[in-house]
Amino acid sequence: MLDADFFRRWMTATAASVEREAERLTALDSPIGDADHGSNLQRGFTAVAATLEKEVPDTPGAVLTLAGRQLISTVGGASGPLYGTLLRRTGKALGDAGEVSEEQLAEALRAGVEAVMTLGGAAPGDKTMIDTLVPAVDALGTGFAAARTAAEQGALATTPLQARKGRASYLGERSIGHQDPGATSAALLIAALAEAAGE
Repeated sequence: MLDADFFRRWMTATAASVEREAERLTALDSPIGDADHGSNLQRGFTAVAATLEKEVPDTPGAVLTLAGRQLISTVGGASGPLYGTLLRRTGKALGDAGEVSEEQLAEALRAGVEAVMTLGGAAPGDKTMIDTLVPAVDALGTGFAAARTAAEQGALATTPLQARKGRASYLGERSIGHQDPGATSAALLIAALAEAAGE
């Protein structure tokens, strides 16, 4: 079973990963976006990690709800509301339970991904974070390592796609050949989940 401490580890591992990869995320964002994806997410997840050091939510749902709220309040652009919605909706779906199973996490995360799809209007194949999150959630039933692999493959698979949502969609065919930065940062989030689980 997964407790609040596990979810704090997940968020802390995500913050560390975003910190390490911020320059690469911004480099990916540069040709097809505003060149601020890495710096925006770094600011947001640094704030999440700092908040979780000061406040100690006692349920998995409360950890993710707090993290999501923090991202929405500190991250500019589209990524704050999208990641904030993902975590808040997942946290809400987990409810007030002190511990949750991997199956419950997978179901809650699916609800979070669906909320992001509703908010951003994106579907698989649109060259967004959804291309990473949907296969990751589908694979989560097999285990955290499988979810990480699916997420990484999903991010890579955005390279040949033409963007149909977000800032990159304005470029039309010129968005082809660039790996999507949102899909890439979503893969970091899932990889950090596997890391928190020791996989």
